[in-house]
Amino acid sequence: MTGFVVRRIGQMALALLGVSVIVFALIHFVPGDPVRTALGTRFDQEIYDALVARHGLDRPLVVQYFTWLGSAIQGDLGVSFRSGQPVTGMVLERLPATITLAGAALAVALVVGVPLGIVSAVRSGSKLDYTATAISQVGVSIPDFWAGIMYILLFSLTLGWLPPSGYVSPFTDFFGWLSHLILPALAVGLVSASIIFRFVRSAVLEALNQDYVRMARAKGLSQRAVLFEHVLPNAWIPIVTVIGLQLGFMLGGVVVVEIIFAWPGIGRLAYLAVGDRDFTVLQGAVLYIAFMFLLINLIVDVVYGWLDPRVRYD
Repeated sequence: MTGFVVRRIGQMALALLGVSVIVFALIHFVPGDPVRTALGTRFDQEIYDALVARHGLDRPLVVQYFTWLGSAIQGDLGVSFRSGQPVTGMVLERLPATITLAGAALAVALVVGVPLGIVSAVRSGSKLDYTATAISQVGVSIPDFWAGIMYILLFSLTLGWLPPSGYVSPFTDFFGWLSHLILPALAVGLVSASIIFRFVRSAVLEALNQDYVRMARAKGLSQRAVLFEHVLPNAWIPIVTVIGLQLGFMLGGVVVVEIIFAWPGIGRLAYLAVGDRDFTVLQGAVLYIAFMFLLINLIVDVVYGWLDPRVRYD
């Protein structure tokens, strides 16, 4: 296990290196001058030249990349062209909001998707199964940002139950924070619940049709015992896989949902950086997103061995 984790961490480092090269190259090939954009109407040639030299933009791209990479390895992702703040601090400042939204959305997805998928598979062919499958198909087809807009129209503008957007620190106003969290969590979580439901139903149905399940039923075991002792332990691998993918997607920042609800997460930070041509902030945000996906994949691979003793890491 230890050797496997060490190898995977090495692969993560190589993957992040590849991501950094691609992102750095693509960003610098996009038209637009970040320093000129940052100065705006206050443009002054002397100030412009000083800022270009300060950020090292007058040096070759290869030199710029390795300079940035050396600092990034030490935890320094550079300085924002727009605000002059350290990019690492900006990313870490947005991290709690992203983790909060991802955790709440995943909780919604699991509470709705997993039990409904199990029940639908156990009662395959029933009215409940057909209804849940049809609703999940609609849920998969609806974009999360459209769902978010509909929730704002219904719960904020029509009923007036919840605020339409914004963010409040839980340490300042817990109930205010919770009220701002509900709508974006539902917008992301219910769409993910539809995806998880389909995978759970498929995995449980496949396990129900195995010979060992028929043998367990022939021995006279109850439906509950068959489900919890034989079916679910063998169905968790694909379920955990899709849950990990959904969590990685959420932790990477649900960009459009964060924009709609003015949620100060990593996705919104990356979006604003694109508009401002703030290369360093965008590089830092994308590198964070890639890291979160790789980390979640590593955790999921480790969980495989815990769920299924047949999994070997040789």
